[in-house]
Amino acid sequence: MKAALPKVSVICTCFNHEHYVIESMESVLSQTYKNYELIVVDDGSTDESLTVIEKFQKLHPEITFIRLEKNEGLCKAFNAAFKFCSGDFIIDLAADDILLPERLDRGVKSFETLDDSYGVIFGDAEWINAQGKRLCFHSEKHPHNSIPQGNIYQPLIERYFICSPTMMFRRAVIEALGGYDETLSYEDFDFWMRSSRIFKYHYEAHVLVKKRKLKNSLSQSQFKILNKHNHSTYLVCCKIRDLNRTQGEKESLNKRIQYEIRQCIRTLDLTLALKYFALWMKNKKR
Repeated sequence: MKAALPKVSVICTCFNHEHYVIESMESVLSQTYKNYELIVVDDGSTDESLTVIEKFQKLHPEITFIRLEKNEGLCKAFNAAFKFCSGDFIIDLAADDILLPERLDRGVKSFETLDDSYGVIFGDAEWINAQGKRLCFHSEKHPHNSIPQGNIYQPLIERYFICSPTMMFRRAVIEALGGYDETLSYEDFDFWMRSSRIFKYHYEAHVLVKKRKLKNSLSQSQFKILNKHNHSTYLVCCKIRDLNRTQGEKESLNKRIQYEIRQCIRTLDLTLALKYFALWMKNKKR
């Protein structure tokens, strides 16, 4: 008897994405790989996202739709949706991003070539603007030959090189982490650090996702004055200090802390800069 194909769970998180959520959902329904489930969670949107999703779901009742009464943040919204997942692999899809048709198929096939020590695969992406026009490829800033693979814990401490929407990960990864940390305002840095301490990462040099760049997006808000995401980054750096095992990792954290202090000064968060300085001193003494 032929073994059943692994199931992929796509969690689509929506907050005020009324203009993009249908295209995002349609990109999942158009996948060449058919053993998947789509769970959409609306995180207390204040625009017309809820109405748009409900109308779309009536046409596609196979979609699981979860409505949160108030805005809980991405981490809580994802965790709420994950409770409904039954897939072997997970994709975290923002409702303004788009999966290309072969995204699931290529992801599953990549995992079939890897042993269980590999928990996450990621790849290249096409960055687009609000109107869907190409801005650039992720690999233009982070060339393929510069991307580490396998045990990438230490490189991740020092620099960002993963485009989050390109990730597909084993269910075992998110279960090992106990879900996203709901005390944080964003998920990816914490997910990378905690998961890469346990699992290996594999890079695929393919563009399988379109990442939309919006003025009010989470990734852009980190550079705004006194933004809340800087504090979450600090909390992750505290976790890294506890996770570190080697002198090299300790030195990488020092580099990260120095970078974050500069960011705090740039965004006028001097209180947080002092906290980072205290963390730097503790890390030097350890």
